[in-house]
Amino acid sequence: MAHWRDGRGTLVVHGGGGEVTAVPLEIATSYRARSKGLLGRDGLDGAILLSPANSIHTFRMRMPIDVAYLDRRLTVIAVRTMPPGRLGLPRLRSRHVLEAEAGAMAGWGVEAGARVDVEVE
Repeated sequence: MAHWRDGRGTLVVHGGGGEVTAVPLEIATSYRARSKGLLGRDGLDGAILLSPANSIHTFRMRMPIDVAYLDRRLTVIAVRTMPPGRLGLPRLRSRHVLEAEAGAMAGWGVEAGARVDVEVE
């Protein structure tokens, strides 16, 4: 299991067909950083990784977001788009959660069964 710290990195998405996509990534591992997440933001360049996490909420968010639940091997379990003001149900096998602007993950190839890697700067 990875042990990251709050900071920046790159999300490497291994999509179907052998495509690899690199996405700017914020890493939030402390309680404070995970609690803040995307709250109060109008946008995001790339994605944010919350770890450890198995559920999220979108209360006080200003935009709909894509949410990907990752298992301990960084395989995508499920992807959902959530509007503001919702509470996501916990995913039992989820260890990490990726968040991005709504619609972004489909363009990156983040879908159930895809694998991602995290490269720390």
